[in-house]
Amino acid sequence: MGLLELIPKVHNEERQGEAFIPFENDPNQYIKKFYIESYGCQMNFADSEVVASILGREGYGATRNYEDADLVLLNTCSIRDKAEQTVRKRLADFKRIKNNRPGLLIGVLGCMAERLKTKLLEEEKLVDLVVGPDAYRSLPGLIEEAGSGQKGVNVLLSREETYADISPVRLESNGVSAFISIMRGCNNMCSFCVVPFTRGRERSRNAHSIIAEAQDLFDRGFKEVILLGQNVDSYYWIDEEQDETVTFAKLLEKVALVDPGLRVRFSTSHPKDITDEVLFTMAKYENICKHIHLPVQSGNTRILQLMNRTYTREWYMAKVNRIREIMPGCGITSDVISGFCTETEEDHQDTLSMMEFARYDLSYMYFYSERPGTLAERRYTDDVPEEVKKRRLQEIVDLQYQLSLRSNREDLGKTFKVLIEGESKKKSDDWMARTTHNKVIVFAKGNTAYKKGDYVNVKVHECTKATLLGEIVS
Repeated sequence: MGLLELIPKVHNEERQGEAFIPFENDPNQYIKKFYIESYGCQMNFADSEVVASILGREGYGATRNYEDADLVLLNTCSIRDKAEQTVRKRLADFKRIKNNRPGLLIGVLGCMAERLKTKLLEEEKLVDLVVGPDAYRSLPGLIEEAGSGQKGVNVLLSREETYADISPVRLESNGVSAFISIMRGCNNMCSFCVVPFTRGRERSRNAHSIIAEAQDLFDRGFKEVILLGQNVDSYYWIDEEQDETVTFAKLLEKVALVDPGLRVRFSTSHPKDITDEVLFTMAKYENICKHIHLPVQSGNTRILQLMNRTYTREWYMAKVNRIREIMPGCGITSDVISGFCTETEEDHQDTLSMMEFARYDLSYMYFYSERPGTLAERRYTDDVPEEVKKRRLQEIVDLQYQLSLRSNREDLGKTFKVLIEGESKKKSDDWMARTTHNKVIVFAKGNTAYKKGDYVNVKVHECTKATLLGEIVS
């Protein structure tokens, strides 16, 4: 799960689920307009920026209003059944609009496109276009086909595609933080996960293109980049010209050296792949944020083996200890699943005790949702009753609330150098920022001359379970 379960935090401090993408430039300069909604993970939002770049070359400009669009796209997620049902409902809404606007084209991108192409196109007739994550370059031709009455379909997976040469259009950008996709696909065959089947095998992007993109963003005024991959720690690229093997630790260092004023974050790490070299690199550079998203999924070794997570409870605990040894105070967040196949009450208690041990600042928590085509669906029986899954999930959520509040209370009285991302959505007189540990902090603007994108020192004087509250100090 990992990255695919993360709710994006870059564009909107309170985003929940989906988002429209507004235009970056004057829409009147374009002959045609497209509207896009992205669901699920940060990778999908980054992919939407690649799609916008490809469509821009074809004369399409993004619009905030689907009523004005010639083309409506939904970039989808298949990680949970609820996500798919949300998209199906949205597609049905757009189909009703299309009944009154025959020229409107509707397309599905991303993971659902690959998994449900036949149903969406032929059985339910909800869409005109179905385009998988590796086929976005073919969009212009597929749009042309769909416009002539044919169905535009390309869901082929690739072993090479990384879109390294495409400069993403920074959609709905706050002008401070931006995604950089460093790799695509996943080689980890976690038994509950559809990602290897919908996004294909791992391939890493040319390191030079990543550094160039980071430099360009900084030159344009961005102050933070988030390196994205299903499993960033397995990034591996060979620079044949320089005879250099670039690991994730080396890539992190190269991005950090773009400029000390450029913050670097990343997501997501697989516990089995994050190395001491990565941890020491993080500790060495002040501008690499001290936060690691380290999905545990379960705290029980037997369940972890059924999930094919390739580590044990004890191994994970040792990894957490190592992180805290090399970077005391490092923020750690996680993903947790309740009610996986055959999970007992004792197994569930192991998950709760693991959460207590790791002291997660935040977790993304779900009950198990069997996905068609996964190893778990083929091998195991989804035998935990839904009411039991939900009750266990509530216990996990309740515990995480306690842990989050405890973690935030430990920051009371501390001063942090934070990056202002914009105004607080609740109060325009306040700034919203993040600490290096990826905690949201809100503080009064006061009479200072600080602006969005500035670094400022803030002392924490109060907190909730979700937010630090502070004041600017010199």
